[in-house]
Amino acid sequence: MLSTEQIINTVSMVQKENLDVRTVTMGINLMDCRHQDVEVMCRRIVNKIEQHAGRLVDVCAEVEAKYGVPIVNKRLAVSPAADVAAGHGQDGFVALAKALDQAAKSVRVDFVGGFSAQMQKGASAADKALLEALPAAMLATAKVCSSINVASSRAGINMEAVGRLGHLLLQMAEGSRDQDGFACAKLVVFANQPEDNPFMAGAYHGHGEPETVINVGVSGPGVVLRALERRIARDGADNLGLDDLAEVIKQTSCRVTRCGELIGREVAELLGTRFGIVDLSLAPTPKIGDSIGEILQLLGLDAIGAPGSTACVALLNDAVKKGGAFASQAVGGLSGAFIPVCEDSALAAAAERGDLTLEKLEAMTCVCSVGLDMIAIPGDTPPETISALIADEMAIGMINKKTTAVRFIPVPGKKAGDRVEFGGLFGGGTVMAVPNPGKSARFIRFGGHIPAPIHSLNN
Repeated sequence: MLSTEQIINTVSMVQKENLDVRTVTMGINLMDCRHQDVEVMCRRIVNKIEQHAGRLVDVCAEVEAKYGVPIVNKRLAVSPAADVAAGHGQDGFVALAKALDQAAKSVRVDFVGGFSAQMQKGASAADKALLEALPAAMLATAKVCSSINVASSRAGINMEAVGRLGHLLLQMAEGSRDQDGFACAKLVVFANQPEDNPFMAGAYHGHGEPETVINVGVSGPGVVLRALERRIARDGADNLGLDDLAEVIKQTSCRVTRCGELIGREVAELLGTRFGIVDLSLAPTPKIGDSIGEILQLLGLDAIGAPGSTACVALLNDAVKKGGAFASQAVGGLSGAFIPVCEDSALAAAAERGDLTLEKLEAMTCVCSVGLDMIAIPGDTPPETISALIADEMAIGMINKKTTAVRFIPVPGKKAGDRVEFGGLFGGGTVMAVPNPGKSARFIRFGGHIPAPIHSLNN
C-alpha cells in the first residue's frame, strides 16, 4: 500500500528537476456505442465520454493541489475506431473522429487516442475504410490521435498497409502545410502495440481492458539527470563504473514510479474507476534539463550519435525498467526511454549538427522503448521511401519481440537542414536527411505480407 511518506523525497524534485506526471489517461470502452446510424453512434460516443470523463480534469487538479505534483496532460483512450464504426464507410469514420474531438473539448482533455486499427495480419473492410479516412479525420480534428498497428512478432508485417501509409502521410502533411505538416504528428505506426499505453499518439483502449480505467504516464529525465550529476560530483567520474551509474538510474526510476502510482490510484479512487498501470517512460520535453540526450552526454558521449550511443541507450532503458518493476506490480505501457528527436532539445541539436543521423537513430531504436519518433523529414521524400523506413522499424519490433513505432513528419516545402517548429511539448528541430530516397520503390510495390519469424511458434 502506497503512502504519502513514500514519495516525500520525490515530490521535492518537482520544482528543481522537472518531475511531473506527464499524463493521466482515462481509457473508455466504446463498443456499446456501435449503431447502424452514424448520427446515433456519434451521439452515444459523446454521451458516454461525458458521463465517464466529465470530472477527470477537475479531479486531476484536486490531486495536483494535494501533492504538489504537476499533471501536464489529461487524456482519453478509447476502443479502436475500426471496431466501433465497422460497417460504415470513410464518411462514417470521419464523423466518428469529429465526435471524439467534440467530446474531448467538452470534457476539457488535451488529447484523445483511439482512432486506431489493428491490421498486422491483414485489413478488414473497416480497417481499410479507417485507413483511407485518416487524412480527412486528422485534418478535421484538433485533439484526436491515431495509431495503426501493422506488425507483430506473432503475425509478421502487413506490407500492403505499410505501403499505403507512405502515401497517406504525404496527404496529411500537404493538408497541414501551413503547420509544417503537423497533422502527421498525430499518427503513429506500431509493431506490437500495447493496449494500455497512456502516451499519445499511440494510446487506445484495448479489448482486454476494463470498462473504464486510469493509466498514468510519469516522465523524469530531469530527475535522472540530476541524480547522476550528484553521484558523479560526490564520487568523481574516475571512481565510477557504468554499473554504478545504472544503479543510480534504477533507484531514481523506482522513486518516480511510486510517485506516479500514488497519483494514479488517487485519481482512480476519486473517479470511482479502476487503476490500470503506471508507464515509467523517460519521455523528454524541449525544455533544457529535461532531455534524454543530456543523460547520454553525462554517460560519456561527447556527440550523441557517436559509437557507443546504442549501448548507452540500452543501459538507460534497462535500468529504468528494473527500477519501475521493483517499485510497482502495475508497470505497463511502454516504460523505458523515448528518443523523440523534435521533443528533446539535446537530440534536436545533435541532429542539427549532423552528429545524429537517421541510420544511427534506427540502430538506437533496437534498444529503446518506442522507435523513430517525432522526426521531421523532407517534404519531397517519395512515399515508397517513407514506407520502406516504416518497414525497417517494424522489422526491428517483429524480430526482437518488442514494441516499436514510427512517427514521421514530412514537412512540405522544406529540405534537409531546414528548421521546423511545432511548439509546446512537440518541440521542433532540423529536417533530417533521408538516405537513398527513391531507391526502395520496387521493394514496397511487391506489397503482400512479410511472414512472422520462426520464434512466433513458441506456444
